[in-house]
Amino acid sequence: MYADKLPHETEFFLYLLEHYAAHRGMDAGAMLRWWDQAGVTARVRDAFEIYHQEALDNAFADIDEMLGSAPGPDAASSRS
Repeated sequence: MYADKLPHETEFFLYLLEHYAAHRGMDAGAMLRWWDQAGVTARVRDAFEIYHQEALDNAFADIDEMLGSAPGPDAASSRS
């Protein structure tokens, strides 16, 4: 709806977030929370120049590496 008003970088970030979340079987909101907790959101956003020119699988592999051993999104709730 508002995609025509978003900067290309933001539009692509949302596209990547939604597709990566689907790839991992999660919703985009949960994925974004995980990226925030793991401290990778800014790194993913700042890699626009690289990611928008590559296959999504390459971006996915890079994000997987960035997340590395970061606790999954359910880690906080499983510690209760």
